[in-house]
Amino acid sequence: MLRSTSSLLPLLAVLGAAFACARAEPAAAPAKGWDSDRTYIDYLRRAPEFQTVRQDPMATTPGRWDTWLYMPWRYRWTIGTGEEGGRFCQRFGINGGVTDHGEGPFAWLERWKLRFYNDHTAGKGDLYLQPGSFDAAARDGRALRPRPLDAALLARLEETVAARVRMVRESRASPQRVAYALDDETSWGSFVRPLPWRVNADDGAYARWLAAYYGGNNGGASPPPRWVTPDDVLGELGQPLGEIDLSPLLDRMTWNDSVWANFLGALVERCHREDPSTPCGIVGAQGPSLWGGYDYAKLAKKVQFIEAYDIGSAPEILRSFDRAGAVPRVTTHFHNDHDSARVPGNDSWLAWHYFAHGSRGMIGWVDESWFAGDRPRYPQPWLDRFAPTLRELGGVQGPKLAGARALHDGVAIYYSHPSIQVSWCLDAEAHHRTWPNRLDDARLGTSHNVRKAWELMLADAGLRYDFLAYDQLALHGVPGDYKVLILPACYALSDAEARRIAEFAQGGGTVIADFACGLFDPHGRGRQRGALDGLFGVAVAHNGRETRADLFAGKLWVETDQDAGYGFKRWRDLFATLKPRLERGDRGYAVAERRLPVGTERAAGRGRAVYLNLSPQRYLQYRQEGTAGEAERRPFLEPVLRAGVAPWITVTSDGRRPAVPLEATYWSKGDRTLVFVLQNVPIASSPTGGGGAEGLTAANIPLEVRLAAPVHNVVDERTGRRLPDGDRFSFRLDTAEAVLFSFAGGPPKK
Repeated sequence: MLRSTSSLLPLLAVLGAAFACARAEPAAAPAKGWDSDRTYIDYLRRAPEFQTVRQDPMATTPGRWDTWLYMPWRYRWTIGTGEEGGRFCQRFGINGGVTDHGEGPFAWLERWKLRFYNDHTAGKGDLYLQPGSFDAAARDGRALRPRPLDAALLARLEETVAARVRMVRESRASPQRVAYALDDETSWGSFVRPLPWRVNADDGAYARWLAAYYGGNNGGASPPPRWVTPDDVLGELGQPLGEIDLSPLLDRMTWNDSVWANFLGALVERCHREDPSTPCGIVGAQGPSLWGGYDYAKLAKKVQFIEAYDIGSAPEILRSFDRAGAVPRVTTHFHNDHDSARVPGNDSWLAWHYFAHGSRGMIGWVDESWFAGDRPRYPQPWLDRFAPTLRELGGVQGPKLAGARALHDGVAIYYSHPSIQVSWCLDAEAHHRTWPNRLDDARLGTSHNVRKAWELMLADAGLRYDFLAYDQLALHGVPGDYKVLILPACYALSDAEARRIAEFAQGGGTVIADFACGLFDPHGRGRQRGALDGLFGVAVAHNGRETRADLFAGKLWVETDQDAGYGFKRWRDLFATLKPRLERGDRGYAVAERRLPVGTERAAGRGRAVYLNLSPQRYLQYRQEGTAGEAERRPFLEPVLRAGVAPWITVTSDGRRPAVPLEATYWSKGDRTLVFVLQNVPIASSPTGGGGAEGLTAANIPLEVRLAAPVHNVVDERTGRRLPDGDRFSFRLDTAEAVLFSFAGGPPKK
């Protein structure tokens, strides 16, 4: 565990200088594209950025996160905090609130028993940079962050954190506090916009970190520090694969992420020393990205509490990385009366959706629709509709999921942050000199859309999954409770990861790669052979001479021209920007490597290795158009099912698959399994939160639930009704809510 003080020691940890004395086995000098298995393992094991701050199971602390909370952020709370405001909260089932900068209506929060988090515990403007004119900085690799992440800033913010935590602890409402947020929409840049600047002026620390990253402290060679922008590396993509070198940019952004993670971790631990019983973290977290500090393998280890916007799979990634349930997660809620695309049940569905996926609450954004001056705006139709959900989740269902553990069906989706970095570069090639304006990566990007397509296919097939972080796999291998490892757009893999993945297959697991797997090392250097070519049996197709002409439509390295399709409205429009060959014709999927066959599969020890050579992204289009059925999922999920993975719950309506897309999530608590069945539609979001369900259907439909084997002691948790033992049960689903039932024991197996 990192120890943050104002002494030299934490500064060394934050800046990475601790690597100067790190011990490792001697490494050979690297050739171009070099990747040492042992050196990379040593880096992951010793690097401060991969060390976890204290994360106790505070999610179940009585009086804190033992239920589901709705916490309005009083942006336009004009009603005041007297009796009228308290009765308003009671009327609508609001059980939480917010304080800001260590100040707030503490007496009012205590009077009405409203649990709260304190926002801006580290102030506003140091960890969040107001979006502005960064054009010059975007094209200057030596540009310095306006507020450098250095020892002086750390010391100042530590004092700010300590002072504001003391203000909260000394308040009358102290027992109602549930969390501290350092700041919202935090970033070492500005959100996740492309800003390749230096995060501080300590260039020597970067050089020392590079030496440890490459093993240069122990006789190996590391590259010299360079300060570049995408202008300096995107030209590399015109070369053959084996000659591409994106490392001058990607290494620096990896370093920035490390400095950022350690900086936040130091502040979290300073907060923890002042208040050991209350978690600290950030709100307004962004999707995983090359920019801004959102490598979740690092960031998830440095927070004890987090609100993540639903961008780039961030909520599911965070859920997966916290299997012990130690870090309370919430999300944001924006009601929009003026959005005609949202059906009346949008608010309730969002609350049930996030609750079913492990969220412990919502931070509600209060706007002018809530109040008329200093009076509540009555009637309030949307709040009248939302209130039963708030009351039920906060007062009845919330405690049931406190401390529960998410269950999966033996499927892991790999989280490779170096691949996300490489993907950004490949995607951004189409923008040429306009890459600083690429602000919608989570919606456009290959890695994000491939990841989301896999998630939706699995959910539509009735399967639950986890994400598996790259550092955990490299250090410990694939956990034994997984049967399948999916590698989604995993462009960049280290030798250490490749070895662990091969071990998983040799031991009986099934490894599935969609396309372009391991063609780069984790620094962004193109390989002569893919890191897993031997496992998949595709080495004959790779020699390092491949160019963009050998992939997809032959014009870019990726499936879509994201500059031409930047503002797309329908997925079909994005996929129409290029014309790759589609397997199975117009209803198929894009073939990635033009010289490689589709669906290479081979035995690997006791397991299987499958190289699909297909991009799953068009599943997003087929699903949007209502044509995504079992046939559209089969090319990707058939090897998953043959690996022995099977849904243990089947849901029908009037004897057939419901027209409304449904999903099931399941949790284990004590000796019981809790099961949610709910509508599954995409969620729109943005870097500042907001959005809502897209294509939500308002209906009330009968459901027949069939399990793989009989279960006993079954309870309909919504009504409290006990159901007969068996394997078939009937419910009615309001599609803006959820079915929730439980039974004794674990998930049944055939």
